[in-house]
Amino acid sequence: MQIIFVSRRHSRSRSIRLPVPLLLALGALLIGGIVAGGIAVARLWQTPTPQSPLIAEWQGILAEQREELVATRQASQAKIEALAVKTAELQSRLLRLDALAERMATMAKLDKSEFDFSDQPAMGGPEEYVDEGADRMPDFYKSLDMLADQIDRREQQLEYMESLLSNRELRDAGMIAGRPIRKGWMSSGFGYRTDPFKGHRAWHKGVDFAGKMGSDIVAVAAGVVTWADKRYGYGNLVQINHGNGFSTRYGHNSEITVSPGDVVKKGQVIAKMGSSGRSTGAHVHFEVLKGGKSVNPMTYINRQ
Repeated sequence: MQIIFVSRRHSRSRSIRLPVPLLLALGALLIGGIVAGGIAVARLWQTPTPQSPLIAEWQGILAEQREELVATRQASQAKIEALAVKTAELQSRLLRLDALAERMATMAKLDKSEFDFSDQPAMGGPEEYVDEGADRMPDFYKSLDMLADQIDRREQQLEYMESLLSNRELRDAGMIAGRPIRKGWMSSGFGYRTDPFKGHRAWHKGVDFAGKMGSDIVAVAAGVVTWADKRYGYGNLVQINHGNGFSTRYGHNSEITVSPGDVVKKGQVIAKMGSSGRSTGAHVHFEVLKGGKSVNPMTYINRQ
């Protein structure tokens, strides 16, 4: 192969003759370089960069977070709906509780100004600044707190009302009042009288109620039975301690239906009318003792 070089300056030409084997060698080297370069470029495109695994990991994490966010929103919405239903239920119960409390206050004849469930309770105190931004709560949670406060106030009012009614019931139950019989009449009063056996003037410590043999004898107040047996002059006697220094006695019974230590209620049958002991006929001898001394039972019999 012949290569001709032309010089622009001198307008002359020179020629160089290359052997064919050399040309073939040069061509082979050129083709090999091109092929090797192509293979290197292809491998460069196919080989992942060092950042590719990290990007893929981030993309996976973002996808998981999106799924968790969707699930959290759904769960939160379900909880909010459940809380709204529960709040409505509590409000309806609070309304029924207020209505019941008002009926109780009316039936018990309590002071309406003290147990007015329709008004907000009076409150006050010095004002203190609170950083609302640091303790800001959603309106929904504020409503729940207000409802809880209302329920707490109602519980306090009802507890006080229950205590007041219980004390009243205890006082009424333990208050000596009424007659110890259901049927019959008073046959002898309290104080001096003519003794039915000896005919002389004698002191009678109680009152006598006559009636039908075997009729009911009832407790005039709640208390604890301290005696339920025979006793001289009284025959079959029942004695009940009512507390606060008060006791009652029921004598001349034909039968006793209680035992010492029994807790009896007001109006409960404690014996049957009879004529046991020092007696002229079927009746009950009724005494009221205050501080261990007999007092006029008529004061308590006529008590309303």
